[in-house]
Amino acid sequence: MLHKESDEGRRQLTRLGLGDAGTAGEQSLNDVELLAEEELEVEGETDEAERDVPKEVPTVKPPETALRNQFNYSERASQTFNNPYRERGTSTEPPPRTNYSATANQWEIFDAYQEDLERQERQKEKQKSRDKETERRGNNKSSAPEAGQSEEIQRIGKPAKIVERMVNQNTHDEIAQDFKYWEDASDEFKGNEGTLLPLWPFKSEKAKKLSVTAVVFNPQYNDMFAVGHGSYDFLKQGSGLICVYSLKNPSYPEFTYTTESGVITLDFHPEHPWLMAVGFYDGGVAVYNLREKTNEPSYSSSAKNGKHTDTVWQVYWQENDLDNNLNFFSISSDGRVTCWSLIKNELHNTDIILIRLNTRAELDPGAGGLDLACGTCIDFHKFTDYLFLVGTEEGKIHKCSKHYSSQYLDTYNAHHMAVYAVRWNNFHSRVFASCSADWTVKIWDHNYSEPMFTFDLGNSVGDVVWSPYSATVFGAVTDDGQVHIFDLSQEKYSPLCQQSVVQKKKTKANHLAFNKHYPVILVGDDRGNALTLKLSPNLRKCLKDKAYSTENEVAKMEKLLELVREPAEENEK
Repeated sequence: MLHKESDEGRRQLTRLGLGDAGTAGEQSLNDVELLAEEELEVEGETDEAERDVPKEVPTVKPPETALRNQFNYSERASQTFNNPYRERGTSTEPPPRTNYSATANQWEIFDAYQEDLERQERQKEKQKSRDKETERRGNNKSSAPEAGQSEEIQRIGKPAKIVERMVNQNTHDEIAQDFKYWEDASDEFKGNEGTLLPLWPFKSEKAKKLSVTAVVFNPQYNDMFAVGHGSYDFLKQGSGLICVYSLKNPSYPEFTYTTESGVITLDFHPEHPWLMAVGFYDGGVAVYNLREKTNEPSYSSSAKNGKHTDTVWQVYWQENDLDNNLNFFSISSDGRVTCWSLIKNELHNTDIILIRLNTRAELDPGAGGLDLACGTCIDFHKFTDYLFLVGTEEGKIHKCSKHYSSQYLDTYNAHHMAVYAVRWNNFHSRVFASCSADWTVKIWDHNYSEPMFTFDLGNSVGDVVWSPYSATVFGAVTDDGQVHIFDLSQEKYSPLCQQSVVQKKKTKANHLAFNKHYPVILVGDDRGNALTLKLSPNLRKCLKDKAYSTENEVAKMEKLLELVREPAEENEK
């Protein structure tokens, strides 16, 4: 702010018309007012119409007297210290140099390339040997089919498996409750008819495009079973898969084995449940040891040791030979029934019998391999170890013996098409069943050439199996996806249960298996699924019978055979 009496203040007041010049300003304002009044009077005389209209005189407001100092600022400056420049230098010795010159011809260049090539080959051989050593150590240390697992994973493997089963049991609690306690109360009002309750479906992502070609329960561990995956479409053959499941873990298989050829048949050893014999589409056989945590078989056949030249349709474990060696039998489309013995680390084969066409064999005994028939199934007698049955693609069933390799004991003209399965009864020593692509299931007494019972199921029958708890109960599966359960002691002409179990239409049911301990059956289809089903009370009445015994089961079957044989014997007489 500036004092108004200062020189600068007076100059600003003079510039704005204030201060000493105030009187002059007031005088000029008065003059302006007088001139305005005179102009109004003159305009009033010339325009009478506007004389009465009052005019407002504009007032001029004096400007504000706020004074500002236009020079209110201060200058500030500071000086800083400038660092002095520094120079630093280093001197080094020059690298040593050597002048070299030489002349190279084609031979020297060739030798140099050869040395470099040999050096690279030596390095590759060393790397291969290192890889093999690493793989060998990994296989020895691994405790799972996939090698390379760390010791930490091995240590927590068993607890993790227990926790996994607990989680699965909680997830599938309703199914577990049905498996343990479900009883169909409606059976009381159905007479003898029964039903099948679907339980857990078992399937693997790797087996989506493969069919179930074999199902078999473990003889010692009742909750464990194996499923073989391959293809019956012989134009679309590829790799196969073996999955070993447990009823305690329906989400994922316990063991998985990938094979180069499609799996056709499986069988567990009755006394050594960790040994599993496998037959392949390419004619090979192998033995897997579930105790060995590796994906490779412990024993396998090859062209050197007598591998089959066509598909192996069935394998079957037998009692140890005279040298106490484990052995199993196989039957193939090449017409050979072969015994395989496990000796040290190799499979040794012996042809037991060659399946021949009877007509060709009689006409031309020296026809060689041209008269061989195609074997499709085999089963050994439950009480007489040397007696076995062989089914052929021509529809015949041959009764054979291990002691006679040149001829059959008997031949049955059983079916009009290929025989898919033959099964000896688990209780009665003379009875066996057969099924075929001609839609029929037949029950036989091996002392008679004609069947005791014949059932037409209306579609190709893929498998027939006797139950392990009754001599008169058996089941069969057909290509329309249905399961048929028969009990000859209750109904001789129709099944007690005929139920479709597949999830989609046009799905074939290929194989069937009964569990020896639980009232459960296992059905495999051509979409890679294995379904467990529980039998209702009407389908297992004999288990609740207080008089149940092996002798009573044999007596029931014998009574049925007498009823069937009596009319035929009277007609013969």
